[in-house]
Amino acid sequence: MLAAVKIQNLVPAAFIAMLMGGCAGGPSQQSAPPAPPPPALQQTRCDAAAAQFAVGQAFNAPLAEQARQRAGAETARALRPGQIVTMEFNGQRLNLDVDASERVTRVRCG
Repeated sequence: MLAAVKIQNLVPAAFIAMLMGGCAGGPSQQSAPPAPPPPALQQTRCDAAAAQFAVGQAFNAPLAEQARQRAGAETARALRPGQIVTMEFNGQRLNLDVDASERVTRVRCG
């Protein structure tokens, strides 16, 4: 009976030792495959010249969308007089400057 008790105590200890042996930090026979390169960034650039047709027109959502599509921009925004805007440059954004009467006065990218 005493021998059976000792074997029962050794089995879990042997199992734990086997598990920990697999975690040893020695050199690995297999090297990990290299990480894949990051996906290519879209090269979409805004072309404000293609959206110049909007200058002088009354600003509205359909006009902004048409100008955005023609310019090849990802986004478009109206910039009104006195409006606080972010100053970061975004080459994929079309800016439509709008005057107090809601007419587009200038089209530019950024």
